[in-house]
Amino acid sequence: MKNLKTKFMGIEIDNPIIVGASNMVNNIDNLKKAEDNGAAAIVYKTLFEEQIQLEHFQLEEELNEFNDIYAEMLTNHPSFDYTGPEEHLESLRKAKESVSIPLIASLNAINPLTWIEYAKLVSQTGVDGIELNLYQNLTNFSRESSEIEAEQVDIVRQIKANLTIPVSVKLSQDYTNLLNFIKKLDEVGVDDFVLFNSFFEPDIDITKEKHIKKFNFSSDGDYKRSLRIAGLLYGNVNAGICSNHGIFSGADLIKLLLSGASSVQIVSTLYKNGFSQIGKMKNELQDWMEEKNYNNITDFQGKLSKKTLNNPFIYKRAQYIDLLINSERIFGNK
Repeated sequence: MKNLKTKFMGIEIDNPIIVGASNMVNNIDNLKKAEDNGAAAIVYKTLFEEQIQLEHFQLEEELNEFNDIYAEMLTNHPSFDYTGPEEHLESLRKAKESVSIPLIASLNAINPLTWIEYAKLVSQTGVDGIELNLYQNLTNFSRESSEIEAEQVDIVRQIKANLTIPVSVKLSQDYTNLLNFIKKLDEVGVDDFVLFNSFFEPDIDITKEKHIKKFNFSSDGDYKRSLRIAGLLYGNVNAGICSNHGIFSGADLIKLLLSGASSVQIVSTLYKNGFSQIGKMKNELQDWMEEKNYNNITDFQGKLSKKTLNNPFIYKRAQYIDLLINSERIFGNK
């Protein structure tokens, strides 16, 4: 058997496959199924600012603050029938007690005070780490990107200063210079970067002329943006790199490890294929390592990153230019 051990948030885990945050892992039975099928760690369902603030604000006055809602939420119209923060914290405690693999909490807040307060409360549940979902609602025309990023870096700095457990940051792709922003977060001690978050976006039914909700799973090949950024980050940040979004198979997992990721998070493939997909992906990784004569993940992690390639342009515009110049050869002359 090959050694599949790697690290996530500085925590040694048995293999690179982590179950990402979703509604799927909000009950004990599914947590145990994930563990039994070989998951190395689990990120528990996210605690959202909306759950916290609905206890303090009038709903009608605050709806517009939360128009851009994460993919884990099932509706873009918050309901009064919800699980509040106290219930969520208690569920976290019970979830941690039910599994032996690392359990990571997930927090998605907006207000700085909420971030700090609930990061502390979450850390007291016994979880092994906390994943911060950074995102800025695109509803304010007046705020500069530098102001937004500085505020988020400061929030992470304060959380790191107040917690003893590891902290990862799950990012969106919507930053003006993502690499620069990640470097600033790395400097304040982030333990792992998760690339990238998935969001629900508003949609419209043109027949009924109203907004509709759709549960949008990621698709095969959606990992490519994460692959590119992992390849650029490898060897240039102290934190670990965890790829997320559109990872369905063992082949996808291997590609991302080669680019520089040390672990991956999966969700959509579990909805589509069930928890047994974890074992299948592990077996595909084992078989590939056997074929290539690799004994450990570190033997090939980052082998195809920008830092280790003789041709550094592969992560710049080389493929784009080659595609344009040689389109007839690649696609055929039709």
